[in-house]
Amino acid sequence: MISSPVTFRVVPMEITHAEEICLWNYEPPYNIYGWQRWDQMQALGIEFGDPEIRSHQYVSVLNDQDVFCGFAQLFPMEGVVRLGIGMNPDFCGHGLGKLFVDSIVKVALKRYPEWEIDLEVLTWNQRAIRTYRKCGFTITDTYERRTPTGDKPFYCMVYDK
Repeated sequence: MISSPVTFRVVPMEITHAEEICLWNYEPPYNIYGWQRWDQMQALGIEFGDPEIRSHQYVSVLNDQDVFCGFAQLFPMEGVVRLGIGMNPDFCGHGLGKLFVDSIVKVALKRYPEWEIDLEVLTWNQRAIRTYRKCGFTITDTYERRTPTGDKPFYCMVYDK
């Protein structure tokens, strides 16, 4: 746990942040959250590798020293914005999750004030689930979804405004 207070601010995602995300290495079992190489992401035009998707849906989260700590995707659907959240593995497990997620939720509420906010999380990821609960999310559904390693069970969690 980090002892001094930390603040986060959310800014548009820069291309350097997108490149950096592709270099992050998570310890198992969290390595399922890794991304393809940056050149592949760009060549395929997927996710933050597509400049238009990156500018409209992705944001970077910086700490009070302007260090890139993570990102979020704010994926608009009909009446719902789905959050995809990724924290730099160097910052995981240090008690920063609630402040980090709260900063992202604040941006989602500002961008989509009338919409529901939800997210998906693998059912085994209790560390993330605890954080999301502390931030006001509730499990509302369970279902299987395809992942790079096959179909896995997910929770849908909805933010209670």
